[in-house]
Amino acid sequence: MSSRLFGKLPESMQNESVEKYCNIISRKKTTLFFKRLFDIVFSFCALIVLSFPFLIIAIIIVSDSKGGVFFVQKRVGRNNKDFGIIKFRTMVSNASEIGGELTNGDTDSRITKVGAFLRKYRIDELSQLFNVLAGSMSIIGPRPEVRHFVDCYNDEQMATLLVKPGISCSSSIAFANEGDLLSKSDNPDEFYVKEILPEKARMNLDYIKNLSLISDIKIIFNTIKEVL
Repeated sequence: MSSRLFGKLPESMQNESVEKYCNIISRKKTTLFFKRLFDIVFSFCALIVLSFPFLIIAIIIVSDSKGGVFFVQKRVGRNNKDFGIIKFRTMVSNASEIGGELTNGDTDSRITKVGAFLRKYRIDELSQLFNVLAGSMSIIGPRPEVRHFVDCYNDEQMATLLVKPGISCSSSIAFANEGDLLSKSDNPDEFYVKEILPEKARMNLDYIKNLSLISDIKIIFNTIKEVL
């Protein structure tokens, strides 16, 4: 099973390190089945419950600044394939034209007033429930990076792309203050690649090694705790 899975991967992921993680994934077919089932049920029910709050959020966003309700950004998902991640818009509409890929904490002038609140409580991430229901993301899994940073992965780090990216994970909880760390650096991109990205990748690989529904549930509760 692992050899068949490995053989279907894009050439960019076919190395010895990734193959070892393929062996791990191949032994967790039941876990992955119930993980997907949980994703479908949870995201569907959550979207129904949150439909009215989403409407209120949408009205507030467009009232606060010019632009649409959602911001769709290209990220790298499972098997090194690009997909569009859906977020509530928290920045000015031309943010990508006046700044880089990273957001430098609360001091980033591109963030709107409403956007600062949505980011603080991670409300902007809730719209990714649409991604989860569609199958491009999971509730729990490594946070998806933009292509620029995936291109910096070493062979082993490419193994993080064996599973679907998630709305939350242990690494995103650990680096909840990432924006503040970046804002203190003279070169945020370089600091992210050299200091933050390797540690995130290590934690994401540990997640794959210990993949289970119990670990996912623990991360969900830890995420709620972090937000509160």
